[in-house]
Amino acid sequence: MNQASNSSRRQFIGGSLAATAAGTLLEAVTAHAAEKQPPAPPAEIKRKIKIGLIGCGGRGMWLADRFLKHGGYEMHAVADYFENVATAAGGKLGVDATRRFSGLSGYKRLIASGVEAVLIEDVPYFYPEQAQAAVAAGKHVYMAKPVAVDVPGTMLVGAAGKLATQKNLCFLVDYQLPTDPACIEVAQRIRAGALGPPGHIASFGMAWHAWPDPALGTTIESRLRDEIWLSDTALGGDTIVSYDIHIIDGIVWVLGKPPVAAMGCARTFRPNPHGDRIDAAAVLFECADGTIWTHVTQALDNNFEVTTLSASFYGLKATAHLRYGGKVFVRGGDQHYVGQMGSVYNEGAERNIAAFYANITGGHFENANVQRAVDGHLTCILGREAAARKTRLTMEELLKENKKLEVDLKGLKA
Repeated sequence: MNQASNSSRRQFIGGSLAATAAGTLLEAVTAHAAEKQPPAPPAEIKRKIKIGLIGCGGRGMWLADRFLKHGGYEMHAVADYFENVATAAGGKLGVDATRRFSGLSGYKRLIASGVEAVLIEDVPYFYPEQAQAAVAAGKHVYMAKPVAVDVPGTMLVGAAGKLATQKNLCFLVDYQLPTDPACIEVAQRIRAGALGPPGHIASFGMAWHAWPDPALGTTIESRLRDEIWLSDTALGGDTIVSYDIHIIDGIVWVLGKPPVAAMGCARTFRPNPHGDRIDAAAVLFECADGTIWTHVTQALDNNFEVTTLSASFYGLKATAHLRYGGKVFVRGGDQHYVGQMGSVYNEGAERNIAAFYANITGGHFENANVQRAVDGHLTCILGREAAARKTRLTMEELLKENKKLEVDLKGLKA
């Protein structure tokens, strides 16, 4: 995702949260929750960590800039499939010309160039292989999401995370929503029983626009840039995996476990599709405790009117709401709370960058969010497959099937 999309993604469209009396209470609590807290003390910079960036597109460069602003990192190498992109990125980031790598195997040369940690920010199809290679070579890993596009890739990332722990390496997946203090407060109250017995969950993905989908070339080279890979399921995992993961991860984070089954429907109805991504889908997830979870996703330019990347949790006595930016709350029952999130896209990444540094320099290698990444991605893939097949599919069946998505790499530069 790119920075320009952030404001659209966080846009709130909808009615009031409550009737007048309840609204007055919510406004008072919100005002209290939004009071500025004393700034946290600056992180202690013990040393510079040599990092390498794999994937020098918009998100990669945006993130690299924040790593450098942290003060504890030195950009040692860059890699991108496209040579001109790697060259330009290296120049902007002050990387020596001898450590600007390109081609499909550029990441291997980056790993061998003397870096201590790698930032994996290119096309998700390649993430599992790159992460596995980095950990095998003794490098720390900071990875974007989606971490994979299929079950085998997701499980490979999980295995790489476990190996990283065994080798005293840090492996962090860059989720922002669960780092936000207001979201943490809502999640803690839900887990503490604020809603009463759980009933159902409703969530929305709703990408802020249709991903570009130009005509196919003789190779997939042109699909590796400018967000085009988001229209190819094998490269990006489809919208429910590549975009909706933000809120689906948030739900799995709150619940503590993935659903056990899903059923759904999906359709593609844009004219002359070239990639195989779906345009819209609805999924009904089943949780082990009986909770029903409905999720709606789309990637269309149609001026939709719902809060994208949002989830509402409905219990017997109260309701809670999480979203990717804006107001979050618990309403009803005896644990009312309203909180205003910060700029989660920016601040969440900055918190993760600081945590990555602290974990490496402090020797903390539990890598707790890797397993959650596995659970969240398996949930997305389960929803994608159930909707595409228009059937009910259990998580057990999905894992047993272990279907791998293939990409034709013929004609690409090694």
